[in-house]
Amino acid sequence: MVDKVRKFDTGATRNVDENKYDYEGFLSPLSIEAFGEYMHQHRKQKDGSIRASDNWQKGIPKDVYMKSMFRHFVDLWKMHRGLIAINPDTQEPCTKKELLCALMFNVQGYLHEELK
Repeated sequence: MVDKVRKFDTGATRNVDENKYDYEGFLSPLSIEAFGEYMHQHRKQKDGSIRASDNWQKGIPKDVYMKSMFRHFVDLWKMHRGLIAINPDTQEPCTKKELLCALMFNVQGYLHEELK
């Protein structure tokens, strides 16, 4: 019979975790850190105000997420093909890191709306 309880050298016990989601293993700390940096940098709005970090959870229409995903995807695709992508807000060249984080935001937001 397979043990249903883990026993540690300290005497502590826990249920086995083989059927539990391993979020720590599924996610990259480097990606999460880059995403957090991206999100923090984009909290400042054009009017100078700072939006709350969870402002997006109030609800953004899925079609807005989709249009943004496509714009960022096309820019990333251009860069993948050796072309330059320009950020229309800053007129500066985009970076792959910035575009991937923008895609991550839009994918997560779209999924959030889908799951609500």
